[in-house]
Amino acid sequence: MQTISVRTTQNVFIHYPLASIGDRILAHLLDRLILVAYSIGIFAIFYNLDMHIPWVWLIVLGFPWLFYPVLFEIFMNGQTPGKRLMRNQVVRIDGTPATIGDFILRWIFGFVDLYIMSGAIALIAIAAGGKGQRLGDMVAGTTVVKLIEQKEITSKDIFITAEETYVPSFLQVTRLNERDIEIIQRALEAYRDYGNIQPAILVAEKIKNLLAVNTVLTPVVFLQTIVKDFNHITSRL
Repeated sequence: MQTISVRTTQNVFIHYPLASIGDRILAHLLDRLILVAYSIGIFAIFYNLDMHIPWVWLIVLGFPWLFYPVLFEIFMNGQTPGKRLMRNQVVRIDGTPATIGDFILRWIFGFVDLYIMSGAIALIAIAAGGKGQRLGDMVAGTTVVKLIEQKEITSKDIFITAEETYVPSFLQVTRLNERDIEIIQRALEAYRDYGNIQPAILVAEKIKNLLAVNTVLTPVVFLQTIVKDFNHITSRL
């Protein structure tokens, strides 16, 4: 099952599986059932009130059917009631939260995805793309993930926490900043999650040149030591 790493507001990463086609279809059907129930209720109210003003019918009944998905996704952080019930959520493919512009793009292209050929375009795109993206997702750079209970992955899960008696190996780490450490973490995450050591090698060489360090440590161990030294020293400043 393909997963995507989502960065939370606490700057930690959680790995979520992509929502299946079945989950997305069920979420869509649940949203449609909600709209049908709403329409039946409004129709009953207007019928009892003897409402005969066409534009009122058009706005009260038509507006929710037209704007339901985009408004809920904007105000419910990438979810509609149907998605929430199915524990699905729209996120950007890079793992960052989707923006209002992303939701609007998904909504606009949703008319092509979902209403031309009865949704066949969306099904083909999701099945063929490999990233859980329908046409609207491809344009917006988003996908839909399945929210499940998972342990948050923090720096403590990636690096060995330094003990109180820990002695830093590279005092030059004070030349680095938080952005540098974040880049190092990303390189180590690429190695840990996907077995790709190339980012760690490249970043390690840059850090060695920046700090004028000559070491026999492997790239991964060196970067882990740099982060441990940085955290240990900066925590005492």
